Amino acid sequence: MNRAFVKDPDDTERPENLPERPQSPHPNYVTPAGLRQLHTLAAELAARQNQLLAEGKLANPQDLATVQRDLRYYEERVNRAVLVTPAGKPLDRVHFGATVDVGDEAGAVETLTLVGEDEADAALGKISWVSPLAEALLNAELGDEVVWRRPAGRQRLEIVGIRLGESG
Repeated sequence: MNRAFVKDPDDTERPENLPERPQSPHPNYVTPAGLRQLHTLAAELAARQNQLLAEGKLANPQDLATVQRDLRYYEERVNRAVLVTPAGKPLDRVHFGATVDVGDEAGAVETLTLVGEDEADAALGKISWVSPLAEALLNAELGDEVVWRRPAGRQRLEIVGIRLGESG
């Protein structure tokens, strides 16, 4: 039998090489809630790593490799975090951390909060500050009309409300 197709018994304990999770090229601006979220994720991963290390040979090596890779990623996100607090921000202009009410051409109003990349959750109305929608909104003033360039076509939005972010 050709040795190329025989599994080496030593390979069963060796985890697959995982590529590192890429870091964003943008500054890691975070709201206070976003920084807490990053710290929580890193702490949970560190606890999981400790649990797997305590299991010794009983631990799944692939699980350990995945947890260690993700822990490195979130520790770096915490290290790169730039906390942006809402205090002192003007309420007449859209800024990072602001919650904005926007009206579309059909009259529907949607509430969006501009947050850090790690905090973004479109289902909750939290959009990354580097998204095309956030870029269209940033620095707009109450009553301004902005154009959101999206793959489905341009959409005009009116800024109908600005307030301090709800993610702090």
